[in-house]
Amino acid sequence: MLNVFAVFSGVGAEVNPALPNIPEKVFSVTNFGVVGDGMATNTVAIQSAINAASAAGGGVVEVPAGIFLCGPIQLASQINLQLDAGALLRMLPLEKYPGGTVNPQTFISGDKLHDIAITGSGAIDGQGAAWWPFAKTSKDARRPKMISPSNCERLLIAGITLSNSPMFHIAIGGKCRDVIVRGVTIRAPASDDPVLPSHNTDACDVKGKNILIADCDVSVGDDNFTCGGNTSDVLITNCHYGFGHGVSIGSYTQGGVSNITVINCTFHDTEAGIRIKTDRDRGGLVHDMKYLNLSMTNVGCPILIYASYMAKEKQFRDLTKLTPEIAASYPAAAVGERTPVYRDFVFSNLTATVQKGRRAGLIWGLPEMNATNVLLQNVNITADKPFGIFNAQNVRLEHCRITTPEGVNLISTTNSQVKITGP
Repeated sequence: MLNVFAVFSGVGAEVNPALPNIPEKVFSVTNFGVVGDGMATNTVAIQSAINAASAAGGGVVEVPAGIFLCGPIQLASQINLQLDAGALLRMLPLEKYPGGTVNPQTFISGDKLHDIAITGSGAIDGQGAAWWPFAKTSKDARRPKMISPSNCERLLIAGITLSNSPMFHIAIGGKCRDVIVRGVTIRAPASDDPVLPSHNTDACDVKGKNILIADCDVSVGDDNFTCGGNTSDVLITNCHYGFGHGVSIGSYTQGGVSNITVINCTFHDTEAGIRIKTDRDRGGLVHDMKYLNLSMTNVGCPILIYASYMAKEKQFRDLTKLTPEIAASYPAAAVGERTPVYRDFVFSNLTATVQKGRRAGLIWGLPEMNATNVLLQNVNITADKPFGIFNAQNVRLEHCRITTPEGVNLISTTNSQVKITGP
C-alpha cells in the first residue's frame, strides 16, 4: 500500500484524509485471460479480476506491462486497481465504446464504495480525439468520463498518468469524504490548440469533504481543478498547472464551498490562475479561501472572481474589456437562496506575468451582494490592463505591486471600498 498521508495546518486548512484500508492479496489480471496486445478487448477479464478480489474480501488487482484495450469497468470496496510500470489501460475507441454518443458509461466507476484506490506508475489513455468535436457540433451527444466514483469514502488516486479523456479525467462526485489525489500526471490538448483542441477535459473535479490534491502535473483543455457546492476542507499543494482554465470553483456553488487552501503551486500558460465563477441561479456561500505562495507566468488572468458567469450580453461577457462603467450598468436583482456570496479571501505571496492584452485580475461582485473581505498581500503582477475591483467591499492591498503601462497599483474600481498600504 502506498504511504500517502498529509496533515497540513497553520494556514487555515487542516486536511487529514484517511488512507483506504485494502488487503495486500494480489489478483493479477493475467490469471483472468487478459491479452495486452492493444487489440483484444479485455473488459470481461479485468472486471472478473475485480469481482474475484471483491468476493475474497478485497485486494490488489494488478495490471502488468502491456496495452490493454478495455470498456467500462466498476470498482468495488477494498480494491486497489494497480497499474504497473509499462501498463497502459486504453479505453475502447468511440466506434466500439458501449453506448456510443447516446449513453456511454463512465470508464472506471463506483458508487457508495469505501476504501478504493487506483495506483501505480502505469497509465490510462482515453482515446478522446474522436469524441471532442461533439462538444461543439452536437448538444445531444454524450461523452464518457474516465474516472468518476461517487459517494465514496477513503479514496486514493496516486502515481498514474491519465491522458486524452473523452470528457473529464477525474470527476469525484456526490458526498465523498477522505479523498487523496497525489503524484498524478494529466494531459490533454488545450481547448484552443490550433491542430487538435480538446473540450471539457477537466483534470480533477472533486466534490466532498477532507480532500488532498498534491504533487500533480496537469495540462488540459478545461478546468485544471474544480469543485462545486457542498465542498469543504480542501488542500491543493505542490502542483504544476499548464494549459487549462485554472484552479476553479463553480459554476454551481449552492450548498456552499469553504475552507480551501491552494499553496506552493505554479502556473504556466494557464488561461486563468485562480478562477471562481457562478451566477444568480446557481450560487451559494463561498468563503474562507486562501491562496498562498503561487507563481504564475504568461497566464490569462491571475485572479478571476465573478458572479455573472451566465450573462448573455456581450459587454458583460468580455471580461478583458470590462470597464467600471460597464460593470456599474450590470442590473441588480432581488437577493434569494441562490444569490452568490463571496467573502473572506486571502491571496498572499503571489507573483504573476500576464499574457499580452490581458488584465491583472478581476474581482466583480453583484450590485445586490458585494464581495467582501478580500486581502491581497505581497502580490506582484505585471499586465497590460489594470486590476478591476467592482462591487466589492473591504478589499485590502498590502505591500502589493500591480504594474501596468499606466503605473503601479492603479486599480480600476466602481462601487468598491479598496485600501492600499505599504510601499
